[in-house]
Amino acid sequence: MAVTRSSKKRSDDTPLAASSKIGKKKRHKYIFVIGGVMSGVGKGIATSSIALILQSKGYKVNAVKIDPYLNIDAGTMNPTEHGEVFVLRSGLETDQDMGNYERFLNVSLNPADYMTSGMVYQSVLEKERNLGYGGKCVEAIPHVRDEIIHRIHLATDQNGSDISVIEIGGTVGDFQNALFIEAARVLKLENPEDVLFVMVSYLPVPGTLGEMKTRPTQNAVQQLNSYGVQASIIIARSSQVLDKRRKEKIAINSNVPADHIISAPDVDSIYDVPLNFEREKMGEMLLKLLKLPKKSSTELKDWARFVGRIKNAKKEVKIAIVGKYFDTGDFVLSDAYLSVIEAIKFSSTEVGAKAHITWVNAKDYEKNPKSVSELENYDGVIVPGGFGETGIEGKILAIQYVREKKIPYFGLCYGMQLMLIEYARNVLGLEGSHTTEINSNPTHPVIDVMPEQKDIIAHSNYGGSMRLGVYKAQIKKGTIAEKAYKQSVVEERHRHRYEVNPEYVSQFEKGGVVFSGVSPSGVLMEIAELPRSVHPFMLGTQFHPELQARPLDPHPLFTEFLSTVLKRSIKNF
Repeated sequence: MAVTRSSKKRSDDTPLAASSKIGKKKRHKYIFVIGGVMSGVGKGIATSSIALILQSKGYKVNAVKIDPYLNIDAGTMNPTEHGEVFVLRSGLETDQDMGNYERFLNVSLNPADYMTSGMVYQSVLEKERNLGYGGKCVEAIPHVRDEIIHRIHLATDQNGSDISVIEIGGTVGDFQNALFIEAARVLKLENPEDVLFVMVSYLPVPGTLGEMKTRPTQNAVQQLNSYGVQASIIIARSSQVLDKRRKEKIAINSNVPADHIISAPDVDSIYDVPLNFEREKMGEMLLKLLKLPKKSSTELKDWARFVGRIKNAKKEVKIAIVGKYFDTGDFVLSDAYLSVIEAIKFSSTEVGAKAHITWVNAKDYEKNPKSVSELENYDGVIVPGGFGETGIEGKILAIQYVREKKIPYFGLCYGMQLMLIEYARNVLGLEGSHTTEINSNPTHPVIDVMPEQKDIIAHSNYGGSMRLGVYKAQIKKGTIAEKAYKQSVVEERHRHRYEVNPEYVSQFEKGGVVFSGVSPSGVLMEIAELPRSVHPFMLGTQFHPELQARPLDPHPLFTEFLSTVLKRSIKNF
């Protein structure tokens, strides 16, 4: 789990600001992944799968996400609308697809692997203000387009990769992503043998008709053609397998060979997708189109074993996630906690179990406190990260219940802070304990804003200004954390402004709380837990361990939690 952290001050555009003129890598290959028909069609998983397949063929691959938003980064976006904010090791707040890339490739990505319209325009305008264009009239073409190309080259240079797989967010035809497609077209024009396009499109099967319709995909391909771009491969997403007749129909109307149309039906697990692609010989197809030899091949053996373990798990555990970012009309948006969900999957597979996750809205416990007793039906409970007041007292009620009933509990970031607030109120007798995030003047501010954050908040400078990225923590011997990590120093990713108030640390420790992970200075409390003699698993982290969990490298704290959960499940069976 160890990663390195630069001692230099980080900012969202440091790598770009520090770079001079970036040249193109000789014979570097680029694959652009573009969506058709509708959003949410699975471009991120397709991009991740393509990158993994090429990696398995012996090539060094980097994955890039392009978001057409004018936001500088994803940090200020509402999770209910946009999904999870994924934090890179550098501290850059990015789209959740970056998490998928890291998990599939089992690598840590660079800031240059993420790009938004806001980043691009910000760089162009800063350069214009500094006379970087020599007094010329600055326009979308060529200047914005060329900045996009510059950033793509920068990502390849920083990664030292052979192939870049680049996902352009949105759907073809969107006004917002037209400049990115134009940049890709120019890159293709300059390097015709080194650039190819993959369209991920959707084929609906209307219930009233009962027939898969290809016309929307045909139209999407033609719309892409109007940009001067021709898809080399079409990934046909649908609820069903694409038959030969549909492949031929799409082929003749889109100028894409039928054997270059990949059927991508719905699957039980996203981790099946690269295996399905390989069954249709996608890796071989990509290398042929890019005129590349197969260097070596693992044939995705480790990946296939992992997928097999998911499917063949005989034991089951029931996990409740008590959160608040669920409401989006009449639907549940689990994407707000995507990395948490995946981390649970990886570790449950590691211990030989299948996890059944239930979403519990903390606001329901505020309306009906007695309903918290339903948590007795679960083998483990997680309170994930979050911000703000909504649902907070419901979460505290849930934490109190699982502590008293000795149900395994794992608190992530805010989940650790609320665990300590509950303990201060109900065990230490510190009535009025709270976080200053919610109550600016509580009787006992056991959770308080970091001193360096006070001026930032006063000036409403919220974007990219939290404690972000990788920091070290020293692990105390003889603790649950030490048993899990099996090492004395770890490095984990953070995203928060508030910390355990140092003035209350000694009271917590005297009252039975063990701070099993602390910052090297000893000032910041990184992990809090109760001894196993008191509770089977009551542990919280100030950082976000889920951000470093990988399919082939599960996070040790999640695995230790799931191991305890499984014991409870077997005991109660």
